[in-house]
Amino acid sequence: MTLGYLSMLLFRSLSGILTFFLGFGYLIGCHVYYMSGDAWKEGGIDATGALMVLTLKVISCSINYNDGLLKEEDLREAQKKNRLIKLPSLIEYFGYCLFCGSHFAGPVFEVKDYLEWTEGKGIWSRSEKGPKPNPFGATLRAIIQAAFCMAMYLYLVPHYPLTRFTEPVYNEWGFWKKLSYQFMAGFTARWKYYFIWSISEASIIISGLGFSGWTESSSPKALWDRAKNVDVFGVEFAKSSVQLPLVWNIQVSTWLRHYVYERLVQKGKRPGFFQLLATQTVSAIWHGLYPGYIIFFVQSALMIAGSRVIYRWQQAVPPKMALVKNIFVFLNFAYTVLVLNYSAVGFMVLSLHETLVSYGSVHYIGTVLPISLILLGHVIKPGKPARSKASKDQ
Repeated sequence: MTLGYLSMLLFRSLSGILTFFLGFGYLIGCHVYYMSGDAWKEGGIDATGALMVLTLKVISCSINYNDGLLKEEDLREAQKKNRLIKLPSLIEYFGYCLFCGSHFAGPVFEVKDYLEWTEGKGIWSRSEKGPKPNPFGATLRAIIQAAFCMAMYLYLVPHYPLTRFTEPVYNEWGFWKKLSYQFMAGFTARWKYYFIWSISEASIIISGLGFSGWTESSSPKALWDRAKNVDVFGVEFAKSSVQLPLVWNIQVSTWLRHYVYERLVQKGKRPGFFQLLATQTVSAIWHGLYPGYIIFFVQSALMIAGSRVIYRWQQAVPPKMALVKNIFVFLNFAYTVLVLNYSAVGFMVLSLHETLVSYGSVHYIGTVLPISLILLGHVIKPGKPARSKASKDQ
């Protein structure tokens, strides 16, 4: 944190890249020293969770201050919105980094939004669409959601423990029972994260920082999406794997898109599998150096790439063949459910041996399927769907 501020103070033009590697280097060292994954696997907690959030904040602050030197016409919309022209004061910087509502579990938010909130500017200005919005209703909703999610987790976890993957009884099961257990283990584990993020969301909302603007309706209503880190229904009923980063760990996914994915794309070129894989690799390293994390995020890149192939085939179906199009929609949904929960086993068990054994117990179906789709996508290349004049004009 201190090195990040010094890099902005002394080496502004290099502060982004310096802080990125220093921040991740320090975080990796802490992951190795504490071996945090073992503690998390057993339900424990240590300092690395807070350090993970802090690392992203420090890096984004430095990169945004670095962006303040660049010409506005060379920047993407997110860069224009978040760049810092002036160096934050020490109090502002430490206040942002150590903001208590998001210190332990996130969500990550932009320093510029934090500064506008503390100063009553932007959407927090008194002149913006009348009186200050009341946060209590949205806070109560987040608390109720958190309570429900914790109840679900406490009910499910005794029935679907992770230890079952290494028990002899698991090896006696048939293919479909093993696959269904992997689904239920992943489904169970997600409720823990839903609970944590819902509690964090409530704390940010009640502070007022969670306010994200007003609806465009005739009678505007306050929106409280800034702290939203998960859409439970969006995750469980995602129509494709591509939708998952938009509804799971939303703010970290946004951070990865703005500070890794988009910045790896050369001007005038389209992003490809390299940018996707590099982004998922950074996400894996951010979580820790356990093989299970690395495998999970490589699997995620394959899963998303495979889902895009199904989507391209779906889009090539003529509108009058609605049944065929709906079949492709269902296939993409089923593919996402299968590969996500298969892949999640690695994220949960962490060790290389346990991950490979659990994957092998179902014949690596969640790895073979995405790779097969990617290869088929190079062979079966559907023509581009016909576009209406209105969509062409957009």
